[in-house]
Amino acid sequence: MTVPAILLPVFVQVALIFVLAVWLLRERAGALRRGEVRPADIVLGQPAWPARATQVGNSFHSQLQLPVLFFVLVILAMMTKKADLPFVVMSWLFVATRLLHVAVHTGANRLTPRFGAFAAGFVLLLAMWVIFVLRILLAGVEPV
Repeated sequence: MTVPAILLPVFVQVALIFVLAVWLLRERAGALRRGEVRPADIVLGQPAWPARATQVGNSFHSQLQLPVLFFVLVILAMMTKKADLPFVVMSWLFVATRLLHVAVHTGANRLTPRFGAFAAGFVLLLAMWVIFVLRILLAGVEPV
């Protein structure tokens, strides 16, 4: 696989994180500007943000959890030349579950579909890691 093909799902995931960060900034700045929350109410990280800012914030923080393992895996797969077509397809599927998770999390925020999107991404990422580990361990020892 080519480097762009391998990294494109990573770029989409990173873009999603930045979009959520900007959205969160706008929600929080707007809440402060409208007087919905006072700086003293949130300066130490207190949970005093309005519901919408909290919802977007929770979605943003969720993108900084499971995707970290995805980023590490892509780097390792590239370094070891194990990023083949099935790996890239699974990468796209993982990113699709993260996009769906954001859509549900920042939309209706219904727990069942949100958990379904999370669980699908979790299972995909776990499978990617298991396949990668097995391919590395079963390939024998190679010099670094």
